[in-house]
Amino acid sequence: MNEYLVISRSNGTTKTGSPFCTLKLKNLTEEFQLAVWDVRPTDEPVVGQTVSFFAIQDNGDKKSARKLDMHPGMVPQEGHPLFNLVPRPIKREVWDECINRLLTLCKDETLKPIITEFADVLFKPYSQYPAATSVHHAFKGGLLNHTYQMLHMLEGIYPTLPYNNVKIERCILSILFHDYGKVYEYSKDGEPQKDMYLLGHIYISANRLQAELKKHEVQQEEIDYIVHIVLSHHGELEYGSPIMPATAEAILVNHLDNLSAKLDVVETTGNMEKAFALGTHVIK
Repeated sequence: MNEYLVISRSNGTTKTGSPFCTLKLKNLTEEFQLAVWDVRPTDEPVVGQTVSFFAIQDNGDKKSARKLDMHPGMVPQEGHPLFNLVPRPIKREVWDECINRLLTLCKDETLKPIITEFADVLFKPYSQYPAATSVHHAFKGGLLNHTYQMLHMLEGIYPTLPYNNVKIERCILSILFHDYGKVYEYSKDGEPQKDMYLLGHIYISANRLQAELKKHEVQQEEIDYIVHIVLSHHGELEYGSPIMPATAEAILVNHLDNLSAKLDVVETTGNMEKAFALGTHVIK
C-alpha cells in the first residue's frame, strides 16, 4: 500500500445523512483528493497524519474509498520520507524579526507599543490553529503563516508606495487581528465550531479588536479606521464582507489577504487539478 500525507481535510454529510470526509493527499510522487465514506468528524486521520488504503475507486476525476479500506498511520517525525511535506508554522524568531522591522516604519508612538503587545500575545494561539478547513493554510499553524505572509508582504510593499495616505500602523494592527476569530471558528484540528455559524470570524475579530483598542484608550476615530479594515478585508460583499473597503489601508490589506490565500491554494493544488477557489486549473 502507498502511504500518503493528509494535507487538508473537510467533513460533510451525504443526502442520506451518512458522514464522509474529503482528503487532500500527497506523497513524493503524486498528489490528489478523494472522498472517504462513513467517516465521522471525530475519526482519524487528521491533517499532518499519514494514511494508506487497501483499495481506492477511481472514476475519472473523482476518487473515493470506504472507511474499511483506509488505514490511518502516524504523524511523521524527522527522518520519515514524508516529514518535509508536513506544513509547519514559522518560528518565533522569524515572526519577531518581521514585527521589529515593521515597527521601524511606524511613526505613531501611541500605536507602536500596542502592536508589540498584540504580536507577542497572538503568536502562540495562531501557531496552533489553521486558517481554514480546506481552502488555504489548512494546517495547524496555518493561521500564523497566513498572518506572517501578509505582514512580510506589507513590509516590502509599504516603502514603495508613492502615497502619503497609507498609515502603516492601521495595516499592521488589522492584519494581526483580521482572522483572529478563526481561533473560535475552528478547533486546532480544523473542525468547525458553532461560532462559525453563530457569529463568524469577521465579527469576532472586529469586536475583539475594537474592545482592545478602547482598553488602550485609542481615539475613537482611529479605532473606526482600523476596525473598518478588518470588517472589509474580504473585499466583496459576495465573499462574506459586511462592507466594501473604503480606505487606502483597507484596499491594501484586502489585496495582501487575497495574495497570501490564493498563492497557498496554488501550492496545495496538484498539477492540472481544478482549484475551485481560483476558478481555474493549476499548472506546475
